[in-house]
Amino acid sequence: MSKTKYCLTKAELAETIYTTMPIEKQKASDLVEDFIELMKEGLQQDKRVMLSGFGTFLVNSKRPRRGRNPQTGDALILRARNVVKFKPSQILKNAVNGEKSGEHEGDFEEDE
Repeated sequence: MSKTKYCLTKAELAETIYTTMPIEKQKASDLVEDFIELMKEGLQQDKRVMLSGFGTFLVNSKRPRRGRNPQTGDALILRARNVVKFKPSQILKNAVNGEKSGEHEGDFEEDE
């Protein structure tokens, strides 16, 4: 994975799997596609997908609500819908913040 890019793509995931595991390039690509499909199915059926050490994807229902068209200012009703939310695990939060897994939010050293 390149550190100069801002977005990790499915193609990059497949390439990383291909270069690190003894499988064919097409098989690596199929593996990524199958994983994404499994996640979609899990969200559609169970409304929750938990990946240990990474986080939880869950489906929340939103009720209909009032809104407005920003171009015209006209009032409208936004329909009820489902949205996918992601709650990162503490391990992922620590990794993103460059902390060791034993460190906690609010830990600090006092000046003497």
